[in-house]
Amino acid sequence: MVDLKFYKNKRVFITGHTGFKGSWLTKILKDAGAVVCGYSLAPPTTPSLFEIAKIDEGIQSVIGDICDYTLLKRAFDTFKPEIVLHLAAQPLVRYSYQSPKETYETNVIGTVNILECIRLSNTVKSFVNVTTDKVYLNKEWEWGYRENEQLDGFDPYSNSKSCSELVTHSYKNSFFGDSIVRISTARAGNVIGGGDFALDRIIPDCKRAVIDKKQLVIRNPNSTRPYQHVLEPLFAYLLLAQRQYVDKDAEGWYNVGPDECDCVSTGVLVELFSKACGEGFSVKIEKSNGPHEANFLKLDCSKFKAKFNWRPKWDIATAIKKTTDWLKEYLNGKNIDAVMTTQIKEYLQN
Repeated sequence: MVDLKFYKNKRVFITGHTGFKGSWLTKILKDAGAVVCGYSLAPPTTPSLFEIAKIDEGIQSVIGDICDYTLLKRAFDTFKPEIVLHLAAQPLVRYSYQSPKETYETNVIGTVNILECIRLSNTVKSFVNVTTDKVYLNKEWEWGYRENEQLDGFDPYSNSKSCSELVTHSYKNSFFGDSIVRISTARAGNVIGGGDFALDRIIPDCKRAVIDKKQLVIRNPNSTRPYQHVLEPLFAYLLLAQRQYVDKDAEGWYNVGPDECDCVSTGVLVELFSKACGEGFSVKIEKSNGPHEANFLKLDCSKFKAKFNWRPKWDIATAIKKTTDWLKEYLNGKNIDAVMTTQIKEYLQN
């Protein structure tokens, strides 16, 4: 497990801090006593976890585009980080078909920009680029993809993240061979948890069905994904950033996902959510004539497990319960910062 005491007074630069994962990550680091600077566009949804949990309190928050190199470098050089966690992205598959140029600019040029800032810095020691399980050439097989499989995502989002991986590999080989900077990428599975309000994601759609008392429409109940609670990959990123900070041998390319038994179909996920929430809602299966999306995807995380003696803590049923617990507290008007604090403590104590 990551030692959060390590992060006390460490200067950590987070891109994408206003997003769902970025908000949870910023909250963890704030509570650990890190000095945090976040750089991101304005929150991508209304409502947003960033705003309702007041994530910007106690940190330096810069609202800007990762593609704006001048603004990014000014914020980066002013802050002088030791650790950089790169989460800024256009993260939606279906939106990437609508706006492929924006997706490639954000996910590829954005990665180039942050790596340029690091290349020209004399303070950074540890960099983790967060990508996705979708970077692999998907052959629809039933076993998990390993880190040595071919990188060739199909859709613009997945492919742009494959490119982000390759950009990182190239920069590492070209500029950081004998450097004090340690560089890794983390290929995470599908995350769920309280505070995700994004469009075209199944758990946020379930939340909206409960809140708005409307029918839930799902496109493919049989599609299988490596679902995990958002705290699982976030603590894995922090573990990786910490370990490579002190040991160059720790850097590399890693899958971070749930155990195989927690790779479930969309239909099963919806059933678990409805049961945990205690709020029944009708489900309509609507076959989509939209763009291609993979039907079957798993990750083999044995490399990360062996390297860091790491294991997921919460199975899929627990992850769903924590998500619905958060939703109930949100609907009851509870203090969301306190709710997040409680769930983080529960995760650490598990």
